[in-house]
Amino acid sequence: MRHSIAILAGVAGLLTLSACQQTGDQVVAEAMKDVNVIDESNLNDVMLTVADPEEAVAYFRRTLAGQPERIDLRRGLAKSLTRARRTTEAVAAWKAVVEHPDTTDDDRVDLADALIRDNQWEEAEQVLNAVPPTHETYARYRLEAMVADSNEQWDRADSFYETAIGLTTRPASVLNNWGFSKLTRGDFVGAETLFADALNADPGLFTAKNNLALARGAQRNYDVPVVTMTQIERAQILHTLALTAVKQGDVVIAKGLLQQAIDTHPQHFEAAVRALRALESSGT
Repeated sequence: MRHSIAILAGVAGLLTLSACQQTGDQVVAEAMKDVNVIDESNLNDVMLTVADPEEAVAYFRRTLAGQPERIDLRRGLAKSLTRARRTTEAVAAWKAVVEHPDTTDDDRVDLADALIRDNQWEEAEQVLNAVPPTHETYARYRLEAMVADSNEQWDRADSFYETAIGLTTRPASVLNNWGFSKLTRGDFVGAETLFADALNADPGLFTAKNNLALARGAQRNYDVPVVTMTQIERAQILHTLALTAVKQGDVVIAKGLLQQAIDTHPQHFEAAVRALRALESSGT
């Protein structure tokens, strides 16, 4: 009897030990699962920020193939395609994100952004119209302003640009866009002010420097703007001013600006050389 009891006790001990080991294994497995999720999340962030865009596209495509239900991987692929400037594929990828049951209004705004990059303005407008008016973000209003610009709804565009600026701590790019909008309307003074504001926000934004030169040149002010610039940027801006002068019939001034651009550039400035030769050969 005592022998039977001892055997039962031994078996019970083994079962208890087995149960403890199983529980311990489960705890370790769960912990490792959490670590893997953290590691993957960090890798996803790296792929979306500092990795080569094409490498990021390949990574997210490969990972998504095994877990197609995950919306974060769909977003990663869509953002990577956008970074890689593969606009048509990016549109398709963002549509896949929007079709997911866990999609958000931010996703719809990103789809509209992709559509604009792919020159699908009407569909982008439809997507933005479907976003609730309570979704008030910088990204949304920046796109609304661009769509209004494309429709030549100037007052509406100005309102959206102003709202967007108030919703970001880095307004340089939207100020530059607003300035270009004013430039296309022929409001050169307003454009010049906005480009200067953009450069105050981001002194290194070359697009704003070049656009500032366009706005000044359109007013027949061919002096190089007094802003921080490299030698190459100065040569490029002189080239821009020269082309603006040609457009307005100031050919003699244009020749002088082109020669300055050639002399300023630290390397051979082929575009300026070709333009100067064309003016000289035309006899004007």
